[in-house]
Amino acid sequence: MLYQIYETQRAWISPFSEFASAASKLYSHPLSLMAHLPVAQRVAAGFDLVHRLTKEYEKPEFNINKVNVHGTDVVIQEQVVEAKPFCRLLRFKRFTDNGALLEKLRAQPSVLVVAPLSGHHSTLLRDTVRTLLQDHKVYITDWVDARMVPLESGEFHLDDYINYVQEFIRKIGPDVHVISVCQPTVPVLAAISLMASRGETTPRTMTMMGGPIDARKSPTAVNNLAMNKSFEWFENNVIYRVPQNYPGAGRRVYPGFMQHTGFVAMNPDRHANSHYDYFLDLVRGDEESADAHRVFYDEYNAVLDMPAEYYLDTIKTVFQDFALVNGTWMVRNPQGEPELVKPADIKTTALLTVEGELDDISGAGQTRAAHELCTGIPSSNQKHYDVIGAGHYGIFSGRRWREMAYPEIRSFILAHNK
Repeated sequence: MLYQIYETQRAWISPFSEFASAASKLYSHPLSLMAHLPVAQRVAAGFDLVHRLTKEYEKPEFNINKVNVHGTDVVIQEQVVEAKPFCRLLRFKRFTDNGALLEKLRAQPSVLVVAPLSGHHSTLLRDTVRTLLQDHKVYITDWVDARMVPLESGEFHLDDYINYVQEFIRKIGPDVHVISVCQPTVPVLAAISLMASRGETTPRTMTMMGGPIDARKSPTAVNNLAMNKSFEWFENNVIYRVPQNYPGAGRRVYPGFMQHTGFVAMNPDRHANSHYDYFLDLVRGDEESADAHRVFYDEYNAVLDMPAEYYLDTIKTVFQDFALVNGTWMVRNPQGEPELVKPADIKTTALLTVEGELDDISGAGQTRAAHELCTGIPSSNQKHYDVIGAGHYGIFSGRRWREMAYPEIRSFILAHNK
């Protein structure tokens, strides 16, 4: 019922949001008489802020059209390598007329970035992808909003997520390097563990960034919520059916608007101050700062629904049973047969873990715990790196990602690409 109420409220507010947008332009356009009133800039800024606080945010585009490689601009084409009901495997293919550079591009390592399925779209990793493209052939998992998946496509469990990752690894090939950011660190470790247990060739490296491998270590507010509420509480209080106005009507989901509310509630003062600063930037005419605010919140406010089965499986497996670290995690393969996840079976895949010093989503030591589980990997092929001064988003986006985390990842991949 809550989902229907939310949709009704959104439909009711939408005309007011559009009115605020039009009023903002009326008081700011240089050809408008209203723009020359003494308080015009302040009124325009107020209406603009109202519009942004009430508008609907659609999934953004990656908009990565070119990158600079060795001093030359290389054209990027976004391609769908494989399309599955709940995920698309994208490749950012690089093109150039420079023959010598083309040979270098072909020789560079392939990287699969496993994006989080935790409320935001994979475009949240835009900066991650753009930076990686300087030195790698890049693929990424682009998870589909569950409200857009028809009921006849079936359910989607955490086991299905793991099977998807394995399929994508096989599709790209055995020389791939896998990078998992936040939530997928756990299912990616499971996927590679199961491949190793079966005797399959595993990726050359796996880089795990800011994820809850062992959520018992330095628990954060996110961890505490998942651990202190019962499984039944989550099933009864945060799972709703998609309304009739979407292709996935009737599907049980954890709605994106609830996840977004939780994100904002973690730091309400920070978001309030950010919006007030945006208002002041508009009043002062500081378009550069205002644009930076828009870019961030266009991404941050765009959320997706998660399949209920997947969400509930994750709560129970990762945050309540701690099945990975306790050695009790059984995963069903595509044939429906249960298999035990044994990270110690991984022997030929090098492991790099990355944590942010100020991460308030995945606490200190949670990702590093992967080293304690992967005892079959020689210590010479294991490394941990702390990004000093970085919060959760800082380890994969922004200056600290580009100047601190990325050079470590690039060097690690290059060292194990032979």
